[in-house]
This record gives sequence, structure tokens and C-alpha cells, in this order.
Amino acid sequence: MPERNELLPGSFCWPELATPDSRRAKDFYSALFGWEAVDAPTSGGTYTFLKLRGQDVAALRLLSEKEKEHGTPSHWMSYISVQSADAAAARARDLDGKVLFGPFDVEGIGRMAVVSDPEGAVFALWEARGHIGARIVGEPASLCWTELATRNTAGAQTFYSGLFGWQLKGSESPDVPEYLEIYRETQPIGGVMAMTAEYGDAPAHWMPYFQVTDCDAVVSNATSLGGSARVPPMDIKNVGRFAVLADPLGAPFSVIALAPMPA
Repeated sequence: MPERNELLPGSFCWPELATPDSRRAKDFYSALFGWEAVDAPTSGGTYTFLKLRGQDVAALRLLSEKEKEHGTPSHWMSYISVQSADAAAARARDLDGKVLFGPFDVEGIGRMAVVSDPEGAVFALWEARGHIGARIVGEPASLCWTELATRNTAGAQTFYSGLFGWQLKGSESPDVPEYLEIYRETQPIGGVMAMTAEYGDAPAHWMPYFQVTDCDAVVSNATSLGGSARVPPMDIKNVGRFAVLADPLGAPFSVIALAPMPA
């Protein structure tokens, strides 16, 4: 996919890792995906851009002291582009979501807010003012899909369609009959998975999927680097082969080798 230079509202634009150990996280993801870590000093501490071919694909930051005090685990945050962070945050409140932080300016490159939906799944709103987010998506070692796990798919449909104008449609794959695909206009950009008893008491959450060429090889590499496989590699008919991993600090994420497009 070509490098993207613009971003339409309602797009997943930026995966950001919050971790207690930036050096270990940098080493893991650089070895796993070939990302280059570039540190940038900010007023709130060092922010690390993760790059592929010199272009931004993701980022990482240290967990804040407040997050550590509250026991917040290492995690990936999904950012979603909006025209106005203030208007989107107000709309999220109207739809029974919560604004956890912001809206606030990010040193001349954007304005953002951190929001949770009515089930508690946390994500960020991003109003670009110079930084659109990931410049490479939809190719190996970059973001290709973002997925919500929730116990209330009907509520998710109401909240997110009201907030972003998304359409949620049933999956055409026979392997995931209760799965909803998220469409921004005519483009599928993510999904909604109904949480079953197997999730235990895990909270509703968003998860990024990074594209790979060989799912099994990446899982083997991740475990050798100190990560773990939460869900081992498995096939989804007509979609591809995926796995759910956790990095050495416990942050979960998914990888997927997409099936070839039909001729």
C-alpha cells in the first residue's frame, strides 16, 4: 500500500504502546518487526516514534506514575482520527461514553482526548495538526486492522456509529459468524468481537493487528524474544492466519498473515 499523506475522519490512525520499560520494548519490537526506534524529547518526557522505511508506523511511551499507581498494565492504545477532538469528546459524552483526559493540545502536532465507551473500552481521539499518524498501513510490519472485544455488541454499534458514522455489518467469513466488521464508508477497517466466558473478567478493549507474511514464524520469533502467545496461530477461512501475542512486558497485540486476494 502506498504511504499515506492524508487521513479521513473515522480512521484508525495511530497505535501507541504504553510500557514500563521502553528499552526492552524497543528491543522486542525492533527485532520482531524491524522497526527503528527514534526518541523525541517532549515536555512530558521522551516519546518514541517507531518507524518503517523511515516513516512513522507506531509509537511507545513510558507508563505515567499515575498509571503505575493505579496498576494500569502495559497496553496498546488505538487512536481514531476526528475533525475536532472537542466536538468528538462532547459527542462521546452524549452517547454515554466518558472523557478520561482532555481534550488537550500535543505540542503543535495535534489535539487529542482519551475516551472510554459505555462498556469501558478505552481509545483516543486524534485531531491532526501536522501529524496524521501512521504513514504506512496495510503492509507487513504495519497496522492493518483494529478490533474491539466487548460484551455488548449492540451497544457498541450504537455508540460507535453515532460517534464516527461507522457502519457495522456481520462478517461474511463462516469461521466468525457473530463477528461484526467496521466500515468507514465502503472500506472495512476493523471489527467487533463478542466476548465469551473464555475472556473471564477481562475488560472490554481495543486491540491492534499488525500484518505479517508468515504468522507461525512471527509467533516463534516473538516467544524466542521473551513474548508469549495468548492465542496460538489459527486460520480464519477467506481471511488469513492470525495469533494473539503479548510482548515481554505483557502488552497484548495481534498479528495476521492475510490470505491472498481472489483472482
